[in-house]
Amino acid sequence: MSGHVIDLETPLKFAYWVPNVSGGLVVSTIEQRTNWEFEYNKKLARIAENSGFEYALTQTRYAASYGADKQHEATSFSLALLMATERLKVISAVHPGMWHPGVLAKFIITADHLSGGRAAVNIVSGWLKDEFVNFGLEWLEHDERYVRTEEFINALRGLWTQQGYSQSGKYYNISDFTLNPAPLDVPGRAHPEIFFGGNSTAAQAAAGRTADWYFSNGRDLEPFKDNIRGVLAAAQDGRTAPQAPRFGLNGFVIARETEKEAQDTLREIIAKAHRPAVEGFAAAVKEAGQSTKDGKGMWEDSTFEDLVQYNDGFRTKLIGTPEQIAERIVEYKKIGVNLFLTGYLHFQEEVEAFGRDVLPIVRELEADLARKNGTELRTDLLPVTSFAEVNA
Repeated sequence: MSGHVIDLETPLKFAYWVPNVSGGLVVSTIEQRTNWEFEYNKKLARIAENSGFEYALTQTRYAASYGADKQHEATSFSLALLMATERLKVISAVHPGMWHPGVLAKFIITADHLSGGRAAVNIVSGWLKDEFVNFGLEWLEHDERYVRTEEFINALRGLWTQQGYSQSGKYYNISDFTLNPAPLDVPGRAHPEIFFGGNSTAAQAAAGRTADWYFSNGRDLEPFKDNIRGVLAAAQDGRTAPQAPRFGLNGFVIARETEKEAQDTLREIIAKAHRPAVEGFAAAVKEAGQSTKDGKGMWEDSTFEDLVQYNDGFRTKLIGTPEQIAERIVEYKKIGVNLFLTGYLHFQEEVEAFGRDVLPIVRELEADLARKNGTELRTDLLPVTSFAEVNA
């Protein structure tokens, strides 16, 4: 990754998956003390922002999938969480093809004003074919979905940052359009942040050209280096975003007192997997990475065990003692990861435990790493971790 400067001064950022879908984050009959309804999620969001988490990502799904038979719509749920918190940034996952970019841009501007500048989006190109076909919407093949996504992101950014914006494309034609008010002017942010996910060659190229943040399914260190290289190569050729891309990675966290306890929990999750639901999900995601010309992309080589956590979260290996997990996290920082998107069995208690037991070790290791490389960790950029500190 020649030319890629690893940011050792900025503290890692942490996000969690909003469990706005029933059944938790693993497709297993193991106990998951997690609830998809709003009251649970409101409390979870407040726990998270007081535990050092800066972001939450609300999942989007219209038809039931991966064993989840109930799900709340992402943008409205995100807005409710924004109104229930003080500092947490909430990322709404949205599909091009389900939204017009101008309508979404207007919605996010309103959410941004209501929340004091904390709204963000994650653009999901869409792999669940039944959702589009059964809604009577156009279904595009894999790489063509990223052509549309790239136009969609350009339209969002243009409408958020320009007066009289125009865009002529294959999927969107916008003429001399102005959205007022504009998003809030937040220091260090050109506009509401645009996250974008996908492991395929087409996804990496689109992210490199357009996205503020590139999200990936769970990956081991070496495979994720390849993703970073692909995004950065595209970023050198025609990038439209105002800043260099940053990198986020999914990981399912199992932090226990001993490594054996953590590994035993992982084995139990897999042993109790809901096989029909996992196999149904595996069949649906053939429209993702496996359908690409080069066979690369999300879930292209995922095993049954990987898909029990439906975004390959076990592959990141955040499983062990707090010390082991913190060390693993900082190894990813060394290759260029800026943010971790985390999932848990028991969200409220485990998010709080992560902030209490894992994050302090991460911060110590980050500070040591910075010093060894002749710089200092920007502790002024660390998130506030309790209301007591806010009011002090």
